Amino acid sequence: MNGSQGHVERAQTIAQLFWQLAGARGDAVMMRQKELGIWQSYSWNAVRETVSDIAAGLIELGLQPGEVISILSNTRREWLWADLGGLAAGAVVSGVYPTDSASQLEYLCDDSRSVYLFVEDEEQLDKYLTVRERLPGMRRVIVFDMKGLEDFEDPQVMSLDRLCELGRARRQRHPDEVAQRLQSRGREDLAILVYTSGTTGRPKGAMLSNANLLAAIGALDRFLPRLHDAERVSFLPMCHVSERIIGTYYAMLGGARMNFVERPETVFENIQEIQPHLFGGVPRIWEKLYSRVTTAVSEAAPFQQWAYRKAIAWGMAAARHRERGEPVPWPVRARAWLAHVLVLDNVRRMMGLHRTRVAITGAAPISPDLLRWYLALGIELDELWGMSELAGAAACNPPGRARIGSVGVPMPDMELRISPEGELQVRGPQVFMGYLNLPDKTAETFDDGWLRTGDVGRCDPDGYFYITDRMKDIIITAGGKNITPSEWENQLKFSPYVTDAVVIGDKRPYLTCLVMIDQENVERWAQERNIPFSDFRSLTRNPEVIRLIGEEIEKVNQEFARVEQIKQFRLIEQRLTAEDEEMTPTMKLKRKLVSQKYAELIESMYAAKAA
Repeated sequence: MNGSQGHVERAQTIAQLFWQLAGARGDAVMMRQKELGIWQSYSWNAVRETVSDIAAGLIELGLQPGEVISILSNTRREWLWADLGGLAAGAVVSGVYPTDSASQLEYLCDDSRSVYLFVEDEEQLDKYLTVRERLPGMRRVIVFDMKGLEDFEDPQVMSLDRLCELGRARRQRHPDEVAQRLQSRGREDLAILVYTSGTTGRPKGAMLSNANLLAAIGALDRFLPRLHDAERVSFLPMCHVSERIIGTYYAMLGGARMNFVERPETVFENIQEIQPHLFGGVPRIWEKLYSRVTTAVSEAAPFQQWAYRKAIAWGMAAARHRERGEPVPWPVRARAWLAHVLVLDNVRRMMGLHRTRVAITGAAPISPDLLRWYLALGIELDELWGMSELAGAAACNPPGRARIGSVGVPMPDMELRISPEGELQVRGPQVFMGYLNLPDKTAETFDDGWLRTGDVGRCDPDGYFYITDRMKDIIITAGGKNITPSEWENQLKFSPYVTDAVVIGDKRPYLTCLVMIDQENVERWAQERNIPFSDFRSLTRNPEVIRLIGEEIEKVNQEFARVEQIKQFRLIEQRLTAEDEEMTPTMKLKRKLVSQKYAELIESMYAAKAA
């Protein structure tokens, strides 16, 4: 048993695991945060002291084991400190997307029955203040960054520094209390909530126990190669299951230093500075890195453009042999080596991936051609697959043996199967406890002990799994955000001017929408304003009508997070009835048929945004 697996075996909770690791690693650097242009380093001992202060501060405020705290913030050091501090105090910790609206924050805090809320700054605090009258159970709000709030006084609101002061004072009075709280929770107890959109309705809180989390990071540690003295960049939302479990808990276990980016806008510059050994991202990140390269090449001198095209072609030739699992012939290997020495290594350095040895993509499908491009650069991008309900990854391509287009093989101790209906199903120690407050939904999610994933899949003779379709209509954007389109569509249909709508966005960088207007109401609206039209098509093409629907869409957008908002829309110019194939007998648009029939219209929305 290696050292890290020993820690997993001995720990009963994630908080206990952190305490063990901090005790073993002491003054070694655990994390860095870029602040005012300078990378600030924090040792394991220093982080444990801060986490202890936060835990003791929460105890001083009255937190009891099993109560829920929520965190609303961008990814930064304080997010992890609050997370570990809450867990150490015996709390259940729930994350909220920093882009969520005030109404979404209200729902999540109410559903989870959160009693303490950590927020990043004044902007996030304002969301809470907007809805706090409807959250009577919230006791205190703790703010990470008090900029702009120096003169703000509210008995319910305090700074993180003040919480830590309370904690230090309590630790002096009760020096053993935090250590005792560490023992208040066990492996089978609920540890974190990860809210995920279902096929219909509001987000559901996936309940993950300490056992789920320890099994997940233990499997990753056994599956992925160990990298000595590794650096990684932390930038994905920490409320998302991948960054929370793979990006932080697994990084802690393996000893990889976490480097928290300065701001979301500086991600790519920070990656260049860190040159991480271990790098994971959603497809949108890998696409943006590729775009930065192609843009730079297009602006380069003619000779540099020629050199890049030649080098990438030589790299691609070698990649094709690797993809087929064949030995690379020495002439091809020699040209690829020359391409890397002269050109491609510089490309990787420009991207920030010169030292990358383990590269992971997940949360949404990725283009096989993009995987081949990275392979030509010398980066094997290993696609993994998982869900919030599975505490992260349940399958992953083995490094060195990846198969492009597949999501890999089952993680250690996990079983995958294809049901008679073609659904990918899973069982194992990472499978979640169920949905918070939703026993019926939980029961529907299981089939004789197997988790129903909603994905259609297949398995090849060598045990590699492939996702071929979605059994239902959840949209996963290129940025990895799970979105339930019906929730947005149903909101828009409250408008008197809209009969139906279809949200588009699966594997896309943003959401768009096709709208079917209510002919009677829109005609009346146009007549009252002396807006000319001759038929239904001319009505849908009128700029004033288009502006009207745009205003209705913006009203709905305000109720959703930015990543869930519609960026472009088009009006369906044909008046549809129940006799049309795109409509159900109850006058609802059929998503698949609409997407097929109006494919050209849909593409125009993405072309318009790109332009």
